[in-house]
Amino acid sequence: MKTIHEFLEYLQYEKNYSKETIKNYEIDLLDFESYLSVHHLTKQKLTYNDARDYVRFLSEEKKESATTVSRYISALRTYFNYLVSEDELEKNVFSLVKLPKKGKHLPKFFYYNEIREMLESIDRSTAVGQRDYLLIHLLYATGVRVSELIGIQLEDISLDRKQIKILGKGAKERYVYFDDQTKACLQIYLKEARPSLAGKKKNNDLLLNQNGGPLTARGVRYLLNKIIRKTSIEKNISPHMLRHSFATSLLNEGCDIMSVQELLGHANLSATGIYTHVTNDRLKEVYYKAMPRAKK
Repeated sequence: MKTIHEFLEYLQYEKNYSKETIKNYEIDLLDFESYLSVHHLTKQKLTYNDARDYVRFLSEEKKESATTVSRYISALRTYFNYLVSEDELEKNVFSLVKLPKKGKHLPKFFYYNEIREMLESIDRSTAVGQRDYLLIHLLYATGVRVSELIGIQLEDISLDRKQIKILGKGAKERYVYFDDQTKACLQIYLKEARPSLAGKKKNNDLLLNQNGGPLTARGVRYLLNKIIRKTSIEKNISPHMLRHSFATSLLNEGCDIMSVQELLGHANLSATGIYTHVTNDRLKEVYYKAMPRAKK
C-alpha cells in the first residue's frame, strides 16, 4: 500500500500543490489513520458506510465546523483517488460522501482605522518590529494568501515597479502591487532589518524569523495574534482576514470585481463572490446616489 508520504510527494511534484495545502492534507490524513487504527479498520476493507461514519465522527464527536469537515473529505477523496489510480484500491469510498452544507456568512474584515491601530502598536526600533510592520503592510496592501506571502523570494520583488511576482495555487504566477507606504517599509526592511535577522545565513526568502530561517505560516499567525493583543481591537485575527480587508477596501472604493478577481488570484469569478459584500455605509451611499426617489 502506498504511504501517505508517497502521496504527499505526488501532490508536491506532480500536482504542484502549495506547501500549506500539503501540510493540511498530511494532518488530516494522519488523523484519519489514527481513527482507522482505533476502530480496527483498514483502507482495503473500508465501506461507504464506514466513510459516512467517519464524517459523522468529525461533525458530532470532534465538533468540527462544516468548513473543516469539507476539508477532510476533500483530502480523503484526493487520497483515495490516488490509491485507486495506483491500483491499490478498487473504489473510492469517499466519492459519494456529501459535503456538509455551510452556513452563509459575510467574510470578517478590518476597517482601515483598525489596520492603522495595528501598525501603530508595533515597535519599529528593532529588526523584528520592522519585519512585523512590513508583514501587516504586505498582507493588507496586496491581499496575498499566507502561503503566497511566505513563498516570496527577494528576486520576486520590483521596488521600481512596485510589484511582486506571486506563485499562487496550482503553481500559477501572477503579479500583485503595492503602494508607496509599503515600498518605504520594504526598503527599510531590506536595508536594515533583514540583514540583521539573516546573520550569517544565506537564503532568498523575503520574510525571516529570529533565527534567520524563512518565516512559516504558523509563525505568521502567531505574530498576528501577538500584534492584535497590543491593540484595543476585540476581534480574532488571521492572515485571511487581512485578505478579506484588502478585497473589501478595493470594492468599497469602486474597483470592479473582475479586477479584484485577478488581484486575488481566483481561477473563477464565483470564488470572488464572497467578497462582493460591502460595508453598510458604502451600501447606503450607493443607494442614495442611485435611487431616483432618494435624490434631492
